[in-house]
Amino acid sequence: MNKVISSPKAPAAVGTYSQAILAGNTLYVSGQLPIDAATGAFPEGGIEPQLHQIFKNIGYILEEAGFGFKDVVKTTVLLADIADFATLNEVYAQYFSAPYPARAAFQVAALPKGARAEVELVAVK
Repeated sequence: MNKVISSPKAPAAVGTYSQAILAGNTLYVSGQLPIDAATGAFPEGGIEPQLHQIFKNIGYILEEAGFGFKDVVKTTVLLADIADFATLNEVYAQYFSAPYPARAAFQVAALPKGARAEVELVAVK
């Protein structure tokens, strides 16, 4: 049976989806935006603080499910501008270590609420 995972530390879903679903020993985390749950706003300062906020939100959801960044096996990163790819790699390396999860990263035309990035992932215990 699937279990809905929801952390009060991460922002509530901005649509008709769950923060995450635990199916057996696999956690599917929905795309996370750089929303600070305390303020409802994006952090100021561009892509780097937005990426850190996204990974903080992901960390809260992983923790709620009893997982950690070490359990992540696949990520998908959506960027408003592929020129931010180098910054993504710098920030990403602060949350993940080798062996790194499999990853796809690509530029999209637009993201909800005007975000510069969105990240979804799969984690397995």
